[in-house]
Amino acid sequence: MSNVRIFTGITPLPFDADVMLEKARGQLKSVIIIGETEDGEEFFSSSISDGPETLWMLERAKHKLMKICDDE
Repeated sequence: MSNVRIFTGITPLPFDADVMLEKARGQLKSVIIIGETEDGEEFFSSSISDGPETLWMLERAKHKLMKICDDE
């Protein structure tokens, strides 16, 4: 598996959550994790203790995601 590369483009196919988390390891200054557990429960965790800064990062990410959709 060491020679397998992660696809970095846009795809309609889902990726395994653990693979994505491992790919980000060691690259981030801060992180917000939003997901769904195997039981269907919402999951949220953040390395940022400041609520407004966390919300700002979420809104910036939402803006980038919407821009990708607009550019398509």
